[in-house]
Amino acid sequence: MAETPTLRIHEVCPISPPQETPSTTIPFTFFDVLWLRLPPVERLFFYSFPNPTTTSSFFDTTILPNLKHSLSLTLHHFPPLAGTITWPNHSPLPLITYTPGNTIPFTIAQSNADFNTLSSNLSQVNHHLQNLIPHLTISHEEASVLALQLTLFPNQGFSIGITTHHAALDGKSSTLFIKSWAHFCSQLNTSPEEPLSLPKHLIPSFDRSVIRDTLGIG
Repeated sequence: MAETPTLRIHEVCPISPPQETPSTTIPFTFFDVLWLRLPPVERLFFYSFPNPTTTSSFFDTTILPNLKHSLSLTLHHFPPLAGTITWPNHSPLPLITYTPGNTIPFTIAQSNADFNTLSSNLSQVNHHLQNLIPHLTISHEEASVLALQLTLFPNQGFSIGITTHHAALDGKSSTLFIKSWAHFCSQLNTSPEEPLSLPKHLIPSFDRSVIRDTLGIG
């Protein structure tokens, strides 16, 4: 009988944007509010390693620290993702508000499951995949926007699970965030001493004035 895969949580790190990131408040539009009460969106990415990677080499070298640092740098450009969705009495629509000190939970875990099987399209392993997805805190009064989980499969690779509030991020914006995170992490790995920046095509826009609501729906 095959061994039942187990998952061990090493830590849950609160990751925040850099201290100089200013407060941000973004109002919802009539496009966003449609998804307010829908379940969160869950995505899972698998990254294999060409060389054997043990637990100690992953956690104790620059790999995990660079992932954490680059995540913080990315949130500087995406501060609403570290914020909270609320619907104040004075506002006609919900708001996403980020204030300095807000964080996102970044769960670091380890699994003894077979990486190649989990990253395949075999339907019988789907119930194990849920262990690799982080929980997003949502209530009727307020909701978090983003949660992340990295799960290491020693000597095989790792996965990154991302759970997002659908009213705050669609598929395109979620992918833009992941690409920006990957860009910063790559820069830290290849040119750690050089100034870090995002290319123009990865810089998000939070300008709600471009959405014309001529009918006053929102």
